[in-house]
Amino acid sequence: MNKNTMTSLSKTEVEIVARLTYEEKDIVTAKELDSYLAPDFPYRNQLVYSLKKKRVLIPIKSGVYIFVPLDAVPTGRRVSEFLIPPALFPKGDYYIGYSTMFNYYNFVDQQFQTVYVLNTRISRSRTIAGLSFKFTKISSKKMYGLEKIKIKGKEVIVSSKERTLVDLIYYNKPVGGINEAAEILERFVKEKKCDIKTLIDYSVRFPAIKTRKRIGLALEKAGVSDYLLSPLAKSIKKTSLISFSNNRKGRINEKWRAIVNDTQR
Repeated sequence: MNKNTMTSLSKTEVEIVARLTYEEKDIVTAKELDSYLAPDFPYRNQLVYSLKKKRVLIPIKSGVYIFVPLDAVPTGRRVSEFLIPPALFPKGDYYIGYSTMFNYYNFVDQQFQTVYVLNTRISRSRTIAGLSFKFTKISSKKMYGLEKIKIKGKEVIVSSKERTLVDLIYYNKPVGGINEAAEILERFVKEKKCDIKTLIDYSVRFPAIKTRKRIGLALEKAGVSDYLLSPLAKSIKKTSLISFSNNRKGRINEKWRAIVNDTQR
């Protein structure tokens, strides 16, 4: 432990820190702190203020804190970025996705620094404990294809691999654009690294028509059969002919109702 920090703690603070350290806490609530104190303890607010000032507790939101063990106080503690969204969205109306999950599923080697949290309530950027978060509000219609994973014993909601591939085509900027995103999708399909039927089911449900068309083109190029693609093709059959760029010159793909030029997939 850092001796300078240790000697600056009161007896009660030492006991709290020892308990949190023993229990290997990453996130702690005010209610949990109360449970460590005597029922008649009169200075909880002052105690929390003191531990925040000494960087032992880092606020996530009111009444919820990251616990920083004493040996990590001098440099700060890098808590897993996956553990913070559940504390901010206790109702489970969120998922971790976009470039964060592009890394998780090894779509690309590049490591992205911003943690994307898709949710139905807020849009904002925020730095928490040195981690950059981008909270992006989305329609409830896009809250599907999710799964729960365990991080240090805590359940965290993330986009499944197949849903992440859909998001990859929709939000392709982090990987360099639609051509690069389509190449990743095609590779995962050809190498059988995803469930193609589930991917198509999730694509059919996605509300952005342009994204469905782009996925259809990529899956067709990857050699997926017309039989498997039929639900996706049916979902865009009566839509308007679109171009994926401002240039409307190119060949018309009637199946996917799109104008495709030589530089596009």
